[in-house]
Amino acid sequence: MSHQTGIKANDALKKLFAKCRDGKIRVLKISIENEQLTPMSNSKPINKWQDDYDKMIKPLIVENQPAYILYRLDTKSPDSGYDWLFISWSPDTAPVRQKMLYASTKATLKQEFGTSSIKEELHGTVPEDITLDGYHKHKRNDTVPVPLTTAEEELAELKKTTATTDYSVETRHQTLSGVAFPVTDEAKQAIIELDKRIYEYVQLKIELDEEKIHLVTACDVSLDKLPTKIPSDAARYHLYNFKHTHEGDYTESIVFIYSMPGYSCSIKERMLYSSCKAPLLDLIQSLGVIIAKKQIGLKFGNQQQNIQEAFYFS
Repeated sequence: MSHQTGIKANDALKKLFAKCRDGKIRVLKISIENEQLTPMSNSKPINKWQDDYDKMIKPLIVENQPAYILYRLDTKSPDSGYDWLFISWSPDTAPVRQKMLYASTKATLKQEFGTSSIKEELHGTVPEDITLDGYHKHKRNDTVPVPLTTAEEELAELKKTTATTDYSVETRHQTLSGVAFPVTDEAKQAIIELDKRIYEYVQLKIELDEEKIHLVTACDVSLDKLPTKIPSDAARYHLYNFKHTHEGDYTESIVFIYSMPGYSCSIKERMLYSSCKAPLLDLIQSLGVIIAKKQIGLKFGNQQQNIQEAFYFS
């Protein structure tokens, strides 16, 4: 879920937005000053947009300081006038608080300028990302499939292996709706409180003898400490509020992870965790919790070293 800061465009910026729509401005740099979106500099068109690009963009880049840049292309849309490229510059070397502030305000700026006028977006963390070459590379990458991460390759291989070695388990999971074990009230309450951001992390387990799903823990834990919560000798379900930025947007996403340390678990345990997963997800979502990603991306027997890769968002 994205959060906004309440920061708005000041009057000077609103006036420049009107000039942008009239085609009088090629590039406009915007910063956050005194809790307002403020224009820092702008330039008129000189040549074609490709010829103006590097000459106008490069001088606007300040090391360690995030900024927004609106760059006017030469194409037009019937309803919204000129098409614009929206650049969010957020260098890796900038303070984390600054990067989060700019990420959280990005949606507001786009809305105030007019999202229909923004044809493309470009996010940069190093200067090369937002040069003309960087822009063309971004365009090429948008037209080809995104390569799999190590975690995704392992997950694909894991699914193949599971389908081969545990055919009866997977067949049951695919042909039936799953086994809907009761979830304790304590576990349901923890899931709801996670959604309300009271907790960052919830771990659940199946009590095999009872055939119920119980709460193991509900707490706050940083992503780098999360692997210490994952048992190496038992299966578990996990819900984690993953705070991150994606293409410049600050986002909080609840991720579901099903960890299974492989054949150190009994056949019954593997079967039940596999079969109960889908009904549990249905229950979680019926409680109003939006699951951004459902991930089993933990390597068998080595899941603690690989949990951070499970949080890859395409």
